[in-house]
Order: sequence, then structure tokens, then C-alpha cells
Amino acid sequence: MKLHRLAVTVALGALAACAQQPVTPQSAQSAPQPEAKPAPRVVVAKPAPRQAPLPPVELTEQLMFKLMMAEVALQRGQPNVAVSAYLELARETRDPRIAQRATEVAWNARFVSAALEAAGIWLQADPESTQARQVVATLLVSQSKLADARPHLERWLAADKDHVGQSFLQLNALLARHEDKQAVFKLIRELAEPYPEVPEARLTVAQAAWNADERQVSLEEAQAALKLRPDWELAALFVAQVLQRNSNEEAVAFLGEFLANHPKARDVRLNYARLLVSERKYAEARKQFELLVNEYPQNADVGMAVALLAMQANDFDAADAQLKRVLQLNYKDPDTVRFYLGQVNEERKNFGEALKWYSSVESGPQYINAQARYAGILAKEGKLQEARRHLQEAPVQNSEQRVQLTQAEAQLLRDANQYQAAYDLLGQALEKLPNYPDLLYDHAMAAEKLNRLDVLEGNLRKLIEIRPDYAHAYNALGYSLADRNERVQEAYQLIETALKLAPDDPFILDSMGWVLYRMGRSKQSLDYLQRAFKMRPDPEIAAHLGELLWTAGEHGQARKVWDDALKEHPENEVLQTTIKRFAP
Repeated sequence: MKLHRLAVTVALGALAACAQQPVTPQSAQSAPQPEAKPAPRVVVAKPAPRQAPLPPVELTEQLMFKLMMAEVALQRGQPNVAVSAYLELARETRDPRIAQRATEVAWNARFVSAALEAAGIWLQADPESTQARQVVATLLVSQSKLADARPHLERWLAADKDHVGQSFLQLNALLARHEDKQAVFKLIRELAEPYPEVPEARLTVAQAAWNADERQVSLEEAQAALKLRPDWELAALFVAQVLQRNSNEEAVAFLGEFLANHPKARDVRLNYARLLVSERKYAEARKQFELLVNEYPQNADVGMAVALLAMQANDFDAADAQLKRVLQLNYKDPDTVRFYLGQVNEERKNFGEALKWYSSVESGPQYINAQARYAGILAKEGKLQEARRHLQEAPVQNSEQRVQLTQAEAQLLRDANQYQAAYDLLGQALEKLPNYPDLLYDHAMAAEKLNRLDVLEGNLRKLIEIRPDYAHAYNALGYSLADRNERVQEAYQLIETALKLAPDDPFILDSMGWVLYRMGRSKQSLDYLQRAFKMRPDPEIAAHLGELLWTAGEHGQARKVWDDALKEHPENEVLQTTIKRFAP
């Protein structure tokens, strides 16, 4: 039978694509008419070279036409036509290559039920295909069908005993986004039962237990994984994470002991140094910095990590030296290094050098921050108009960057106590972009300074309507009411919602402590305020904590909190006002 050469080329090209292209969620593109939520992200193992069993299908003109129609529809942005055509071809031919291609096309278009049917045909046509089984399991998990996915997961794990550890780590990624964490924990625990001597299996159970809030099981399984592989840094870091939930001291002690036995563990040493910094054990942290730099003198990533840790420890001389060394090592993101050099020199009051570094940041994620800090230094030097002009004239790539520079300009005006000017500036920007969330929020905060509570509440309620997950909108409205001792029960409910959206945010924890204080629930209030202050020793949190301690009769503790905060933030208005009210 003679076939047109172009038709043969198109058909064989499609079949070749089927054989070569892995079906992975990462390759998915947006398409209309999604049937279900996007499939979870999962890394599919690259299959070993093998010949799939092929059915005796004749390449007829009709088959050629359908293949061509499907591919052309795909190229023209008609995924519904392509999915339907490929699914019909997979049913008709039972060819694993066509079924694979049908699965890929349906998955990319988010036609999940079609993808699941095509993947089922693919697996039936090639039962030994690990890739097909992984895709079927992934699709079933995405549809919350854990029981249906289980036999496929069991077969997948058993298919390659030599690499079952890697399969368990992929399994954790596959199931991580499933909403029922207890069900996932139960499933993973049962899947891991036949593999008690596989450290990756034990660690996967530990991670699932952690997500299901089974902390003791999580710790025991992570420790078991580490016992099976004593030098495994990933397991050691996970054990430290679980211990840190109880106290940083336990985590520090554990990591120190691990490093004594495994001194070459780079990632553990970096995390050990980070914990020491958070515990303000700067001398010990500095020793870790030196060890890391000496061990990896040509590693720019290590140098960058050490520089950032030195900045956290307020060791700006060391940070400056490391950052300059990182630049010489051709770090992958030099503009970020230049930005941090600007910050370091700003902290050292070397403003001329800081301006030089900030002005050298020409692009990248720190570009806007560099412009804002450049202008901030000018404002500190009494050059507010020049600072504003710098922000207004800075080149931008899009409207979002322009909004960010406007926000930075408004912040300069607030810092100069020009609250009306900041309010007007943000209002003008809001007229052009009336539904821009960050502008609504900043304009509301500017309104609060002018006692324009009607504008504040209107903006924040509009923001909540537009972005119901914007935790700080609930928090700001609730705090404003609590601070004025108005509608306190409503304030509590707003802050409670914010806390559910961002349970570890220190400012929202502070707001909850403050509203509880207004409600007369001092014991609960103290817990929230102390947690907030430990996470972020902010001057306004210090003001609230000190006030609560003072009214509870703990005058000495209150004075210490205030005095320590005042040393770091002598100009803070809220802190100064609070101290004058209670301890003039």
C-alpha cells in the first residue's frame, strides 16, 4: 500500500515522540476546561532501556489520518479534539506508544479522567512499564483515590528492589500534597512495612508522620533511618528539625554530636551554624564559619551561606570579606551579592560604599530592594526630595515594580512623619490600580496614621473580599480595633482568622496577645506575646509585652524588656509612648 511520504513522516514522528517523551506533570501546560485540580508534582524515574511489547497493528490510511488530526489539533491549540482523537486511537490499537502519547496529551490539557483511562490502557498494553504504573498511581492520588493507587504503588516499589530507596523518596514527593495527611501517613506506613531495613523507607514514614502531626512516631522513624545509615545528612537534618520543635538546645546538641562523628557533613554544619546564630552563640557560630570556609575555599555557595550567617550574627566585617570573595568566585547571582554588600556597608554606617554597591545592582530579584535602600540612605542624610526623585526615575520592567517603588516612596514619607503626603501618594496610585492588594493594604495603613478609620476599614474589607487568604488584612483590621478597644470580640475573630492563615507569623501572634490582653485574658496573652517576642524582638511587640508584665506587677521584667528594646530602637514612637505612660 502506498502512503503519502508526509503522512508517514508525521505518523512515525508522533510514535517516536510517544516512545521518547516521559509523561511528567512538570511538562504540563495550561489549557481550557480543566476537569480537576492539577496533578501533584512528582519526579518519575527514568526507565531502563527496554522494548515494550507492540501489538500487530497495520498502519492504515485511517490510522494515519487520526494521528495527523490529533497532532494538528494540538498544534492549533485545540486540546479537546486532540485528547478525544488520541484516546480513540489508544482504545482501537492498544499500542503502548499511542496510549503513552494519549496520556501525555490528556495530562497536559488537565483532562484527568481521559489521562487516567489512557494510562490504564498503556499499563494493560505494557504491564512491566514502571513509568506507566507511576503515572497511573499519580493520577489516582490526584483524584484522592489512595486505596486504588495502593496496589500500583506496591508493584512500583517491588519492581526494582535495588533502587527501592529512591522510589520511596519519590513516593513522598508524590503524596506530599494530598490533603488527608493521616490517610497518607497510614498508607506510607503500610507500604514501608516490608522494607524495615531500607533507611529511605523509614525516613519517608518519618516525613509522613510529621505532616500528620504524629511527632513521636516521626522522631522514632527518623532516628531508625539514621541508625541504618549513620552518616546520612538528610536523616540527621530531619531529626534536628523534629527536636527543634521542642527546643533549639536539643537540636544544637544533636547536630554537634553528629558533627563530632562526621566532620565532613557540610549541610549539617551549615544548619548547625544557623542554629547557633539563632541562639546568639556567635563565638561558636564563627568557629563553624571558619571551618566551612577552610574546608571549601573555592565553593561560592558555601561562601554565600557563611556570609549570610555572618550578617545574621551582626559580624559585618566577616560578611563583607566573604561576600567579596564570593564575587571573585563568580557566584551565579552577582547582583544579589552586590545588594548584600550594600546592606553590610549600610549597617557599618559606611554610606558612600553602600550607595556604590546598591547602584551596581542592575537587575534580578534584589533590584527593587536596592533602589529602595539607596533612597533610604539619601533620606537619612536629609535628602528626602532627592530620594523621592531617585525612586520616581528608576527604570522598571513592569507595573508591579512601579508599585513597589511607590510603596518605598510612601515609606520614606512615613519615616519623615509626612503621613498626609504618604496617604495622598498611595491614593493616587490606587486610583490607577483600584484592586491592587498591596496598595489597598498600604493605603489603609496610611489612613490609620491620619485616624481615617473609615478608609482603613473600607480598604481592608475590600482586600479581604479580593484576597480571602491575605492574612495581614484580617490582622491589621483586628489589631486596629483591639488597639482602640473597640468591637473587641470582632477584633478577636479577625485575628483568629489571620492566625489560621499564618500560624507562625510573629506580628499576628503579637496581635492575638494584644487582643487577649484587651479582653482581660492576661495569662493567655502572655504566652502569645512571649512567643512573638522570641521569634521577632520588634520594638512594638516589646512595648506590648512590657505593658502586660507591668500591669501584672512584674515591673523589673517589664523594664528589662523595654530597656533592651530601647537600646536597639531608640526612636520608636510606640515604645517611647508606652514607657512614658507606665515608667516616666
